[in-house]
Amino acid sequence: MSAIRMKGELQAYYQRKVTEGKNKMLVLNAVRNKLIHRVCSVVHRGQKYDKNYMPALA
Repeated sequence: MSAIRMKGELQAYYQRKVTEGKNKMLVLNAVRNKLIHRVCSVVHRGQKYDKNYMPALA
């Protein structure tokens, strides 16, 4: 809930999807999923979160 209350890309994503007519709980679950993926990625890589991270293409 705090991710959609604070200004940032997740709040913008939430508001954009709700204005498109998506169910609020559906969008909230998508935001939760995005957060979980980010946390798992940071733990897996063993690095700090970088907002501007661009994966290297093989």
